[in-house]
Amino acid sequence: MLVLLAFIIIFHITSAALLFIATIDNAWWVGEGFFADVWKVCFNSSNCTEIGDNYANYSTMQAVQATMILSTILCCIAFLIFLLQLFRLKQGERFVLTSIIQLMSCLCVMIAASIYTDQREELHKENLGLYGQTSAGSYGYSFILAWVAFAFTFISGLMYLILRKRK
Repeated sequence: MLVLLAFIIIFHITSAALLFIATIDNAWWVGEGFFADVWKVCFNSSNCTEIGDNYANYSTMQAVQATMILSTILCCIAFLIFLLQLFRLKQGERFVLTSIIQLMSCLCVMIAASIYTDQREELHKENLGLYGQTSAGSYGYSFILAWVAFAFTFISGLMYLILRKRK
């Protein structure tokens, strides 16, 4: 049981780390001479522009930002609740609250990555054109990490739902 508990804790911490990296790092969309994420667009690794009110489709980017932040916060809260429930629950009870919060984190990261996937071309086309760039590029590793974090939080949420506290 101790090995299973250690695996679950490591899996949850890995999920949180993936969410932090995907939310913070600047590599959601990369192309020749530029890279972009949900916070800023950088050209030649030195000329960075914050995404603000002057950014086309700013409200869409705010939705992606908000749901990524919310998913990270929910994942951290789920871990703290798991640790509290670990010592408070009676034997045989399930970690239902932890599972619900972790699945909500999973839903938030899925929403953020889905919105970005659907609106990516519209999000960057006009803004990159202002700097003489095209939106031609590919998804960066932060975007891929967001989808991996989705899978990890989903699996983690299901593990908590199935897990029963044993000796």
